[in-house]
Amino acid sequence: MPSKPQFGLGLRKPHYQEFLAGGVPVDFIEVISENFMVAGGRPREILRRVRRDYPVALHGVSMSVGSADGLRDDYLARLRALVDEIEPFILSDHLCWARFGAHNSHDLLPLPYIAEALDVVCANVARAQDVLGRRMLIENPSSYVGFAHDEMSEWEFLAQLVARTGCGLLLDVNNIHVSAVNHGFSSVDYLAAIPFDAVEQIHLAGHRQGAQGLIDTHDQSVSDPVWALLRVALEHAPQAAVMIERDDNIPPLPELLAELGRARAIAMEAALCA
Repeated sequence: MPSKPQFGLGLRKPHYQEFLAGGVPVDFIEVISENFMVAGGRPREILRRVRRDYPVALHGVSMSVGSADGLRDDYLARLRALVDEIEPFILSDHLCWARFGAHNSHDLLPLPYIAEALDVVCANVARAQDVLGRRMLIENPSSYVGFAHDEMSEWEFLAQLVARTGCGLLLDVNNIHVSAVNHGFSSVDYLAAIPFDAVEQIHLAGHRQGAQGLIDTHDQSVSDPVWALLRVALEHAPQAAVMIERDDNIPPLPELLAELGRARAIAMEAALCA
């Protein structure tokens, strides 16, 4: 992990040319791993070129560490090839399941927080780290349903995952806020219980109000409650790399850079108060 805080943006198509030209004032870029896991083609070539100027974080959405039938060998092989070529400084995926057998939901589905599910996730994360040859970060999800038979909280589940596998955490503070509102728990209690020595990256994003609760849409600017959670997180993990996700309704690059500037300012304030 870098010795000082790093601040980055997601590399998205509307901004490809600006990043290819160089000089965008970010410390790193993050990409969705699956969009670049084909060996040839224009996406991989663009990533190679951008990699010359910016460190890269690879962020996966379909490893499916919660799948009871294990991880896919072909997926891990393609991801390992991408990792070997790009040499990312961060490699991450989500605490969720997305696939069983040949069926892929193409969504980040919630897990029951029970001992049996923890065993499955730990085995899958350990295997992924073995095959990929590096430590992974696992991101806390946003969720819209809970399970009546949960045996532990999400933060307890994550803490045990870290302890048993040695993985790190990608702390998405927008996801914490969304889930806290939807399920009625305290985001402050959540942060108080997180093993911050394992937090290497922090995600920021926007959300929308849905009919039944908040929805993690990545199509809005970061909200004030999420900025407040960022400050708390940075007081405990001042060296974490901070990144803004925007996947729809993508604004011009200067608007995202202004948001990233606010994250830098919050990090400075948190450091002064530490």
